[in-house]
Amino acid sequence: MSNARKKDLLREYKETPQRAGVFAVACGSDRWIGVSRNLDKQQNSLWFQLRMGNYPNADLQKAWNANSEAACSYEILEEVKDDNPLIIGELLKEREAAWREQLGAGKVAA
Repeated sequence: MSNARKKDLLREYKETPQRAGVFAVACGSDRWIGVSRNLDKQQNSLWFQLRMGNYPNADLQKAWNANSEAACSYEILEEVKDDNPLIIGELLKEREAAWREQLGAGKVAA
């Protein structure tokens, strides 16, 4: 691969917009809700930490260990957008709380 092609790929990667929002993880009959500023990469990060066996949320890690990776799923519940990027964090907190209440779920991050 040429250096020019590598630079083009890197530029495209950096320019790809990130989607922020709320996601759910279901493992067996349990469900957890979380937020991310990059929904497209969140599952990979989460699954990696769970496979390593040291995820900070002990209940989620225990469910992962008991049910196996095949029994767990990742679902994007809502994408959060706003013209003002400074308030995205606050919007994510509000929407996470609303989804947790609606679904009666725990929080992904302990």
